[in-house]
Amino acid sequence: MRPYIHKVQYYETDKMGITHHSNYIRWAEEARIDYMEQMDIAYDMLEKMGVSVPVIGVAFDYRKSTTFNDIVRIEPRISEYNGIRVNLTYTMIDDRTGDTVAEGETRHCFMNGKGSPLSLKKNFTELDDIISKYSPEKQK
Repeated sequence: MRPYIHKVQYYETDKMGITHHSNYIRWAEEARIDYMEQMDIAYDMLEKMGVSVPVIGVAFDYRKSTTFNDIVRIEPRISEYNGIRVNLTYTMIDDRTGDTVAEGETRHCFMNGKGSPLSLKKNFTELDDIISKYSPEKQK
């Protein structure tokens, strides 16, 4: 899988001239959607199927600041998947220096159109098969 590339925009910086911490979480979401598309799971397709994947938890550690025009390479990976929940980790790297600028995790669940938890293993086996292929157990 190819990493997601983000160029830091001027509006993402604060008065100190560094990227505001909230932007890293947005970039993780951009990277997650891109990662899903690389798995051939388009988010709009999920919505048409009545499946949503809300964020239920976020945790990030910030290692180094980024500034306007920096290129950040984001490497998402599935860290846990059980058919109902999926967790992703993200390593964000300054493309010029190779330094890790942030590491984090987002946690998600699958829900149906009525807002109830949904098991992909029981209801959408083709999606379960795709996501399972990228889970840590299959990558060993």
